[in-house]
Amino acid sequence: MARRKKIYEGKAKIMYEGPEPGTLVQYFKDDATAFNAQKRATLEGKGVLNNRISEFIMTQLNRIGVPTHFIRRLNMREQLVREVEIIPVEVICRNVAAGTICKRLGLEEGEPLPRSIVEFCYKNDALQDPLVAEEHITAFNWATTQEIDDIISLTLRINDFMSGMFAAVGIRLIDFKLEFGRLYEGDMVRTVLADEISPDSCRLWDIETNEKMDKDRFRRDLGNVTEAYAEVARRLGIMREGPRAANDETLQ
Repeated sequence: MARRKKIYEGKAKIMYEGPEPGTLVQYFKDDATAFNAQKRATLEGKGVLNNRISEFIMTQLNRIGVPTHFIRRLNMREQLVREVEIIPVEVICRNVAAGTICKRLGLEEGEPLPRSIVEFCYKNDALQDPLVAEEHITAFNWATTQEIDDIISLTLRINDFMSGMFAAVGIRLIDFKLEFGRLYEGDMVRTVLADEISPDSCRLWDIETNEKMDKDRFRRDLGNVTEAYAEVARRLGIMREGPRAANDETLQ
């Protein structure tokens, strides 16, 4: 990767220029951050696991017709993706009360929501990604009304698919965060799913025990973070066996 130009480095990934025009290489780091990067650590093997889990989910979404930036995996830590213009809005889909919604609305963690709720946050670390309404998004020209409609429709479709996928392997999808981008194809512009889908961006609980299998293990100092991620990979059929997340050889 040293020979390729670095385009952008975030908290968990690095984007490099791709081998062909209109492509990027997305590299998954082992870095873990929480609370707007106030808490940091390096978790050996996390990047490998997130790369493979995100590859698996993006591939399944592509197969059911959900447009994504994902093209293919290159190696254990890198994947080839289409270059998109990121819409500066984080999309959160909630099925069960957890995280900030509990503090905001006085809900008890684990309380099922009346229906799936889609929320928007302005993607700005300096402002700690504040919650915004659709009116803010259109007023400040972050996205059009049509793009918002497309994003909500795609988010709910992804939620339906992933809820069933995880439930089939004994995991409850509590909530998740998505990012979307504009894919320019000649004179056409499409709204596509970007970034990643992994235990870094989803809350995943064991259906039987409610044990957390996601980044909350890092946020709350519960330990065994990569082991939990590896268990998610194992249940999805990505890992052959065992929780040895740091060993690339255990991943198919």
